[in-house]
Amino acid sequence: MRGRKNRHMQREEIELKPKNYRKTLAGILKYVRPEAPRLLLAAVLVFAANILALIGPRLSGEAIDAMGILPGQVDYKTTVTKALFMLACYAGSAVLNYLLVRLIVRLSQKIIRNMRQDTFNKIVELPLSYIDTHQAGDLVSRISYDLDVVSQSLSHDMVQIAASILAVAGSLIMMISLSLSLSLIFLLIVPATVIFTIYRIKKTRPLFRLRSKKLGEMNGYVEEILYGQKTIQAYDQEDYFADRFGEINADSIEAYYKADYQAAMNGPSVTLISNLSLALVSMFGALLFLQGRVSLGNLTSFILYSRRFSGPINEAAAILAELQSALSAAERVFTLLEQPSEPPDKVDATELQNVKGEVKFRNVSFSYLPDAPVLKNINLCTKPGSLTAIVGPTGSGKTTLINLLMRFYDPDEGCILIDGQPVQDVTRRSLRRSFAMVLQDTWLFKGTIRDNIAYGRPEATLEQIRAAAEAAHIDSFITAQPEGYDSIISDGAENLSQGQKQLLTIARAMLLNTPLLILDEATSNVDSRTEIAIQDAMNKLIVGRTSFVIAHRLSTIRKADNIILIADGQIEEQGTHQELLARGGAYAKLYQAQFA
Repeated sequence: MRGRKNRHMQREEIELKPKNYRKTLAGILKYVRPEAPRLLLAAVLVFAANILALIGPRLSGEAIDAMGILPGQVDYKTTVTKALFMLACYAGSAVLNYLLVRLIVRLSQKIIRNMRQDTFNKIVELPLSYIDTHQAGDLVSRISYDLDVVSQSLSHDMVQIAASILAVAGSLIMMISLSLSLSLIFLLIVPATVIFTIYRIKKTRPLFRLRSKKLGEMNGYVEEILYGQKTIQAYDQEDYFADRFGEINADSIEAYYKADYQAAMNGPSVTLISNLSLALVSMFGALLFLQGRVSLGNLTSFILYSRRFSGPINEAAAILAELQSALSAAERVFTLLEQPSEPPDKVDATELQNVKGEVKFRNVSFSYLPDAPVLKNINLCTKPGSLTAIVGPTGSGKTTLINLLMRFYDPDEGCILIDGQPVQDVTRRSLRRSFAMVLQDTWLFKGTIRDNIAYGRPEATLEQIRAAAEAAHIDSFITAQPEGYDSIISDGAENLSQGQKQLLTIARAMLLNTPLLILDEATSNVDSRTEIAIQDAMNKLIVGRTSFVIAHRLSTIRKADNIILIADGQIEEQGTHQELLARGGAYAKLYQAQFA
């Protein structure tokens, strides 16, 4: 556990280092690029909508000039015409923006769907070493919350940025055409706005990265607590874990507060700077009007354009804050996507076929962390069809031995052979399909009982499934259900007892016609009477199969062909039950301790 925690901390330190947002943007563009035709259409809509919106202030100024200064100078026809044209431009811009929003939302959802699918595919392809060092809740956070943040940014911020660029550029052109002098005065304040915005981006970027990380930690903690809720209540530790969650929640809220607080300061600060520029424009514009150097209509249009110019800049701070949040979230997703999957099979790897079941460990050593060996120079040979029991104290390396056999990990030294073939020389798929596994921690998915039993062999007939269930002594329970084998197992299999879950996974293993079998304390969660029935079924199941049994109840392995006792990562003793008892060593003491 300590080694796993250290590995987790090392991973956190690596992932907290600042990343290159250009690389993150490049990753997003990879998903955006296939949608180029729709993006082109969106660009046309953005351009047309903003051009129409930019025409409006000019028409407003012309309408004001047509009205004249004195009542007798009013040109009603021109005024009404310009006003109607202005109304048509704004209405057209609104319609185009509506179409644009619908297009972009649909487009962003398609992009996020592909990103989420790739993220899920990556999660199921990750090696067990990565899963062991990361909280499940953090991985869920990346595929849900982080991608939702990216989705919101794609559907809103991207359009807003494109529209802002056009609004700023178009407004500037219009202002210069109306009055170069006022434009120069107005632009004096722009550099201050740009410099301030860049400064705020650098200050808030790490805060949004920390915010995403803290949310992932909180999700991971909640997932862990929900999994152990019964134990927590049994030990009356609700207050302790509630207090601990309070600390994690406080850290998360603090991270949110700092990020949102700093981001919230951007908008008002930029607005203040922009309002100063507007005040200067109004003051000097009034002087130019009094000197006759600018008309009232042009001055009005100029002020409207300056507001349109300042609006996107004022919003830019808020948009960039949201964009940073999205980039931080995308960065976490792409960090996951960049993780190496399980090492590929060798180019010349062969399929493991016609397995007889001879398994050998030759000088196998393995460690999860450098200088912390878990297995040391393991040598083991099992004959085809034999039963090998693995016993030993907790943490001695029993499960690690099975992990190496299944190639969830590869040994640091030595090799493992099946029928004389090194497991590294065969494909993982063919190797793992040669095994059936029944683990202490049962796993059932939401679906029918039939589908759960036939999980490893979906083409099995109902008769074959029923035969496996009968052998596992679970058929009577299944047929008593309202829908029989089509009864639904709820999410998390909460409608089944622990023993029933275990029996279903045993039936699943029985249905598989594999030459190799792994039982990891398969009867630990059933009562003594059921254990006897299961043991009888297991005795039939292991006939003709090379079987490995990790056992704590030594009564279940008395008939094993070979019992190996692992202590401190080494095989301390091995032999049959009677041989080890006669030897009077560690196994005999362990046996006597259980049956004293």
